[in-house]
Amino acid sequence: MMNDITIKDAQSRVDHWIKTIGVRYFSELTNMAILTEEVGELARIMARKYGDQSFKEGETDSLPDEMADVLWVLICLANQTGVDLEEALLKNIEKKTNRDKDRHKNNPKLI
Repeated sequence: MMNDITIKDAQSRVDHWIKTIGVRYFSELTNMAILTEEVGELARIMARKYGDQSFKEGETDSLPDEMADVLWVLICLANQTGVDLEEALLKNIEKKTNRDKDRHKNNPKLI
């Protein structure tokens, strides 16, 4: 059974893994390229599962794993650049709430 994990815990666990098993972080630019690659892999699964494409022979629906890969590399980049993702997310939610509190309610496209 999986335990609950906070974003801070996730950042700590990834950092520990990188420093004990992964030896060291890849450079920030390499990790940015890897993040782009992982987002592409996620997009491929989304296109097949929810879009008009179909899975090719031998392909599997690995949506959770692809999302976790994206999160992993994002956490690596946050750790490398000193970003506290938990704090950043809370500030981002507040920003979006203040900016968009009426915007989406008043959007006729969403009704």
